Parts: sequence; structure tokens; C-alpha cells
Amino acid sequence: MVSLNGATLGGWTTYATQIQQAGADALELNIYSIPTDLDRSAAEIEDSYLEVVRAVRKVVRIPVAVKLSPYFTNVANIAKRLVESGADGLILFNRFYQPDIDLETLSVTPNLLLSTPMAMRLPLRWLAILYGKLEASLAATSGIHTGQDALKMLMAGADVTMLCSVLLRHGIDHIKAIESTMAGWMSEHEYESVAQLKGSMSQKNCPHPSAFERVQYIHALSTYSQTHRKRW
Repeated sequence: MVSLNGATLGGWTTYATQIQQAGADALELNIYSIPTDLDRSAAEIEDSYLEVVRAVRKVVRIPVAVKLSPYFTNVANIAKRLVESGADGLILFNRFYQPDIDLETLSVTPNLLLSTPMAMRLPLRWLAILYGKLEASLAATSGIHTGQDALKMLMAGADVTMLCSVLLRHGIDHIKAIESTMAGWMSEHEYESVAQLKGSMSQKNCPHPSAFERVQYIHALSTYSQTHRKRW
């Protein structure tokens, strides 16, 4: 899969076509846009995403996935509309790199902060909510550092998990350690395939579906207090 970020509709379609001709098996649309116009509505922003997907879908035959931002008012709705517009898959979520201020040079500078495992909670929740509701593949990204993290994403409903920060920290060979952990856990718990566990803890299939919604807020706080007291 090749990732593409465009600036104009013509740019999206031109480079998408060239990427397909170069031999890519699939295309990721990384629609990285920071809206700063105070007069531009949320509906206009969403429509611009859909327009890109429709335009690219018309000019390529390979599968097209969209790397989705978590900052939409209704993630579930925009996910549904993207799939209806031609997206074959959704990647949850785009992680925008934020600028920093250098106090010595008084300049705005890029400052790459690698993800931590805590970042996986947001995509895990939405994967679990969307699983089984869309005719599209779901990919998990952000915060996946261990085999256990990858297993949780698959059980929430991901078809695939993506790695970046952990490989920058430990090198490409760390994939072997993650795969070994996953295989060991699956063998210990008598899972014969990834398909057997995929989506088993999604909102659709888990024993307590409300765990993925705000109704569990008080329970989470009380559980934290109990755990904290026992630990200290």
C-alpha cells in the first residue's frame, strides 16, 4: 500500500493514477487537512473528504483506503459516508504532528513525539464500535507497541494493525518479537487463527457493549480508585 497526501483535487487524481501505474497493490488517502477558516462549516469539510474519495475512486481500480482523523463530530457517520463514496478500507486514526515553540530561538519548530501505548485507546474504541457495521476493512494505527496491543486491536475488530513508533525505537526486527508474542498468546488460549479472535471483543460481540461508551465513566473512576489504593 502506498500513502498519498494531496493539496488539490487534480493532484489527488493525477498522483493516484501514477501510483497505480507504478504497480501499487492499494492506495491510502492520507487527507491531512487542518481547517483554520472560521467561516467554513463542518459539513463543508466532510464533503471535501468525500469529494476526494469519489474522484480517486473514479480513476483507479486498486483498493482505496482513507486514513481518518478522530476530530469529526460524528466519526461513525463520516466513516459510513466514506465507505458509501467508495472507500474500501478505513485507517483509524491519523496522528497529526503538532508544532512546538523554541524558547531560545523564538521560532516555531517541528517536534516529533513518538506514540505511547496509551494512544491506542482511541482507535481501539472506534474499531470496536464500527466493527460489523461497515462493508470495509478496518486498520488500527497509533500506540501499538507490543504483541498484546496488536491482539487487542484485532479483538476489537481490526483487520490489520500498523506499526511506526515502536519500530523507530527498536528497529524493524522488533516485528519478530511482536509476532512471537501474538503466536504464543494464541497458542496458550487455544486460538487456531486470527479470524477466530477478530472482532470477538467488539461492541457487537463483547459481554458488555456499553463499556465502549460514556456510560462506563463513573465505573472507570471507581475502579481506578480501588486499584490505586491496593497498589499504594
